[in-house]
Amino acid sequence: MKHLLAVMLGCSVLAGPAAAQTTCPAAKSGIAANAVPVIHYRSVKIDSVSVFYREAGPADAPVLLLLHGFPTSSHMFRNLIPLLADRYRVIAPDYPGYGQSDAPDRTKFSYTFASQADIIDKLVTRLGAERYAMYVMDYGAPIGYRLALKHPERVSGLIVQNGNAYDEGLQSPFWDPIKVYWRDHSQNNRDALNGLVTLDITKFQYTDGMSDVARISPDNWVQDQALLDRPGNRDIQLDMLGDYGSNVPLYPQFQAFFRKYQPPTLIVWGKNDKIFPEAGAPPYLRDLPKAEMHILDSGHFALEDKLDVMAPLIRDFLDRKLCK
Repeated sequence: MKHLLAVMLGCSVLAGPAAAQTTCPAAKSGIAANAVPVIHYRSVKIDSVSVFYREAGPADAPVLLLLHGFPTSSHMFRNLIPLLADRYRVIAPDYPGYGQSDAPDRTKFSYTFASQADIIDKLVTRLGAERYAMYVMDYGAPIGYRLALKHPERVSGLIVQNGNAYDEGLQSPFWDPIKVYWRDHSQNNRDALNGLVTLDITKFQYTDGMSDVARISPDNWVQDQALLDRPGNRDIQLDMLGDYGSNVPLYPQFQAFFRKYQPPTLIVWGKNDKIFPEAGAPPYLRDLPKAEMHILDSGHFALEDKLDVMAPLIRDFLDRKLCK
């Protein structure tokens, strides 16, 4: 009865041992106009860089921070946000060099995962998000986990979708030329990665391994490629690919965070992903034995293919773990 009243009337919850009390608005149902959330599209200056973000939901609701992957932006969450924003404050930023955020010249901004995490940390602090669950995918995983190392007390939960924190998840042949570049930053090794920012590979990331390609909007790769093709952006992406190797030595620290803090975790993983294959998902259970894991018949950008499956899983997880 207590749980039912909490769902109907809103709730107060201690989401973890260090959590502050959080109020969850009552869930809305139906398709009435007043149940459709308003999404705001905003930008704010962080260290002289204009950082774009999407935001929706009650200002005092539990925060869900959506951290996108390569080569896209917060655009990847455009369909998920309205399905959560009646009850959660959803914040989805674009990293510098991606989406609608500034892409300063690489001589003026360091395109590293440390820098990206620092920018996102300053953004959520500016927005008053003192505690948040994180949806991490692809690049969003090391960026989010770096945030967790900085502020472990802020993390109320994790939703992991094809985002790696274990050596087993980097065994795909996709990574072979990138690993060569990690070891030797020669121009030849850098040039060998040029193909990873072409239209063929961008489209491949959206279509390969999908259970139903007809569900995948071509707008995805058209928009992403237009942004990749901006002057100077190829070098930005190669810098980021080259710096991805800086995350690997942090894997033991990421795993130690999991073990110590045991954040409630939902894993929703596209098993056909050739970039972050299924092998990267089960290792999470070594450190997060209570994590809920769902392996889906989908690819890299599983939200495009399996939103109808993933959104109810995510909604149910958040309602149980943040609003019990």
